[in-house]
Amino acid sequence: MEIVAIKGQVRSDVGKKSSKAVRKEGLVPCVLYGTKEVIHFTVNPKSVKDLIYTPDFKLAEIDIDGTVYRTILKDTQFHPVSDAIVHLDFLALVEGHKVKIEVPVRFKGVSPGIKLGGKLQQNLRRVKIKSTPEQMVGDLTLDISELELGSAIRVRDIAAIDGIEIMSPAGTPVASVEIPRALKSATSAAEGEEEEETEEEV
Repeated sequence: MEIVAIKGQVRSDVGKKSSKAVRKEGLVPCVLYGTKEVIHFTVNPKSVKDLIYTPDFKLAEIDIDGTVYRTILKDTQFHPVSDAIVHLDFLALVEGHKVKIEVPVRFKGVSPGIKLGGKLQQNLRRVKIKSTPEQMVGDLTLDISELELGSAIRVRDIAAIDGIEIMSPAGTPVASVEIPRALKSATSAAEGEEEEETEEEV
């Protein structure tokens, strides 16, 4: 699992005015929960880009004035107009304490439905899981080697991993193989020809 190293600086002043001043300096106000006391700090927006603008799940190792915390990003707030990062919430990981995270789903195998001309449609990109930091995974793998045309594969089909509890509803479709219009038309035409031949024989 990839870890992003981030440098943080403690904020002594908190509140709207202070946060506004921090943003004017080109920094992002942040909060770290899960420690003995809630820690307010700031980061350079460039240092968190690899953590935010990615489809992957990553851990954040934050060095705040010399103390390093292994964390997960819990919430990101963006400016409604500029889309600039305006606030970040982090949760410190504690050994043995389970946390809920969302990780991406990867596919393995070759779908027979795709070989026949179908198109893979991913309905769910991330799955919610619950785990301790020691057993945490960065993604889940789903085997699509038996996924036929017009069929779907669901959360319940994800292989079980020790120490990982899948929280997303079991019946939620993760991916399906759509039948393209051209293929549907060709199938309909072929069925029509078969019906005509059957009628002529009668």
